[in-house]
Amino acid sequence: MSLNSPRIISLLPAATEIIAALGLVEHLVGRSHECDEPTSVQDLPALTAPRINASGSSLDIHQQVEHVQDSLFVLDVEQLVDLKPDFILTQATCDVCAVSESDVRKAVADNQHTHILTLSPTTLNDVFADILSVGQAVDKEDRARDVVSHLKKRCDAIPSRLKDITTTPRVAVIEWLDPPMAAGNWVPEMVALAGGQDIFGNGGSHSHWITWEDIVNANPDIVVLTPCGFELNRVIEEANTPSIHQHLHQIPAVREGRAWAVDGHHLFNRPGPRLVDSLEILAEILHPQIFQCALTNQFVRPLT
Repeated sequence: MSLNSPRIISLLPAATEIIAALGLVEHLVGRSHECDEPTSVQDLPALTAPRINASGSSLDIHQQVEHVQDSLFVLDVEQLVDLKPDFILTQATCDVCAVSESDVRKAVADNQHTHILTLSPTTLNDVFADILSVGQAVDKEDRARDVVSHLKKRCDAIPSRLKDITTTPRVAVIEWLDPPMAAGNWVPEMVALAGGQDIFGNGGSHSHWITWEDIVNANPDIVVLTPCGFELNRVIEEANTPSIHQHLHQIPAVREGRAWAVDGHHLFNRPGPRLVDSLEILAEILHPQIFQCALTNQFVRPLT
């Protein structure tokens, strides 16, 4: 293996974005079916595929996941081996989100040449540590330190502008719609950095199921819908279906125009560099009089 021209496979969208941030896109030889950023990677062979129909509603997907007996994803082992990767980036955080680490290890068990880099972040610092670990593994340690330093400066810039705020809105970030799930992991930390109070999530803890009644009773000041894997138009479409709208309409913040649909496919749910984009967008949602983010118009819409 030459670190000057490593052959890299990324089986996680966030990992693909880390590779891009390190300037190594040209060394990618394979990807997961969900890796789509930067757009050039979509020309690479997709080595995974879902066993379920992921185009349905939240409830459809949830019910399918509950009945799958095996892994939720198919891994093209033959093509993966044929690509002769030096590195495979995978994850051990969520078997519902991407192919499991155990499936990847089985696929290359007989190939000592291939190194597996497993990412399993639950906090922003974990994400930064993953970037540094990947950079060290692929001989881009200096570049990784620069990337992390820049991301941390952007994070630090937000609370420094919030010193004079007099209100801290209570926020509900919903990561799945039917049934509803409260966002966990790094999201509560992001809410705090953006000048809010997450009323359901626990920083560093996994996302967890709640009920619509829980949300109504909590009476959040702001509601953010960011279902994992759903692009913006799909979030809005599902929020307006009778089965979801009947619940949303019971929440005062929704009725009063303090609820937002966010592209959950690209933001909030990918533990890579764009979590900082998500943070900056969240800061504008919570404190629009202080923050304006260039990406908000692309990835966010108010619920009406």
